[in-house]
Amino acid sequence: MFDKGDYVVYGGDGVFRVEEIGPLDISGIPATQMFYTLKPISGRDSTVFSPIENEGSTIRPVMSKEDAKKLIDSIEEIELLEIPDDKKREIVFKESLRKYDNFELIRIMKTLIRRRDEKLAAGKKVTALDEKYYHIAEERLYGELTVALNMERGDVVKVVGDRIEGR
Repeated sequence: MFDKGDYVVYGGDGVFRVEEIGPLDISGIPATQMFYTLKPISGRDSTVFSPIENEGSTIRPVMSKEDAKKLIDSIEEIELLEIPDDKKREIVFKESLRKYDNFELIRIMKTLIRRRDEKLAAGKKVTALDEKYYHIAEERLYGELTVALNMERGDVVKVVGDRIEGR
């Protein structure tokens, strides 16, 4: 169970702060059912209400600072995704994103950087599909690392981005 003020990752929606814990005053919802009231840290004005006893919920704590540092230190060893052919590329990316795992986000980003470099070297453009999945992975990864490391996003992007890009 989480406490008020905790930071959590809620599914594929990013990092949220637990603002309240308790019942909702909404018709049709039992007063005995408890919810987390979650506010995104990204500046969006949306609020999420997640039942505390929802076993299917994909809510987890933000990684610790130590785990974030270990993740960053392991970037070079994280392997690229295996993509059998271009037609299955989106399926592989979606499956990786569904795991809500930062190693998978790095795998997506590293794979797409390699594809980008190969395309550009061949005089071709990067596809919109590749840009879309890179952006999704980047937003999720940097959002969590920003909170875990208590750093500004730009600093996280510089440190992590350089390692992902192999610089």
